[in-house]
Amino acid sequence: MDNEEILDDIGALVEEERALRERAGTGGLLPEERARLADLEVRLDQCWDLLRQRRAKAEFGEDPDEATLRPATEVESYRN
Repeated sequence: MDNEEILDDIGALVEEERALRERAGTGGLLPEERARLADLEVRLDQCWDLLRQRRAKAEFGEDPDEATLRPATEVESYRN
């Protein structure tokens, strides 16, 4: 998966997230929609992490294709 594909995935995930957030603001979400929103948030974090990894590897002369999608448990435990 290259950077453009990752950015395309991010765009699609963001669109779905926005639609769910709009629905949440106008009447709430069903339990499965809340679960999907939580999944989207995690998936977005994973995609952004993968993109950052790829960009860093390219910047320092490494192969960006060696970047890997990290598990949700790892990505979600990062601190700001």
